[in-house]
Amino acid sequence: MKRKWFCALLASSILVVLAHVEVYAQASACQLKLAELFQPSEFMGFHLGMTKEQVKTRVPQVAFGPTDDFGVSKTTINPDFDPRIDKATFMGVRSISLDFLDGRLTTLWLGYDSTFKWKTVDAFVSGLSQSLKLPAEWDSWKVRGQQLRCADFLMTVNIVAEGPSFRLLDLSADDLIASRRAAKEEAEEASAAEESEETDSLIADKSSKTYYVADCVPKNLIADADRTSFKSVADAERAGYKKAKECR
Repeated sequence: MKRKWFCALLASSILVVLAHVEVYAQASACQLKLAELFQPSEFMGFHLGMTKEQVKTRVPQVAFGPTDDFGVSKTTINPDFDPRIDKATFMGVRSISLDFLDGRLTTLWLGYDSTFKWKTVDAFVSGLSQSLKLPAEWDSWKVRGQQLRCADFLMTVNIVAEGPSFRLLDLSADDLIASRRAAKEEAEEASAAEESEETDSLIADKSSKTYYVADCVPKNLIADADRTSFKSVADAERAGYKKAKECR
């Protein structure tokens, strides 16, 4: 009896500890928002939310890519290779990738070269966290990288071509793009389903006011006097016809 009581007490204690751990983990998660971040020098004058005109002011030589069906456009700036760009204003930066949604910057991707002051992932994370006053909530990411997920943004750091690569992503914008893609897929699937029910000429029976879709043959021969046709399901149903039971 005592053994059962002890086991029950132990199980209850474990559940309490686990609950405290979960609450602590939730409380310690990064709750910072993009609006609360100031822009350090390491961002090279860019910040999420800026317009294309503002980017053009920062880098007059920039050329923006076309905008797709979801409102997304992208461009890449290469201070290290483009002779038109003053490299002195982008010291230590090899490339800059910018993603826009509805004309506003939603992803900033900076590729630094081997001369940049923070040469390793740990050094970059430590320096950036101190500069932005970020919480120590970074997690492992990919092979050697780290990431920090906060209220509405995500940061990632890894090493590319012997230099650190930093990415700042607006999560709310990413969710909006995903919802637009899903809506388009649903619309395309609905359209395909509707088209699959339509043929160049649907057979219909005037006497029963029913129509027959492709691959659905009437059980009985329709008399010539009762036989008619429609170009589409929509046309048949607008005329008051219903799909035949054997076609459902």
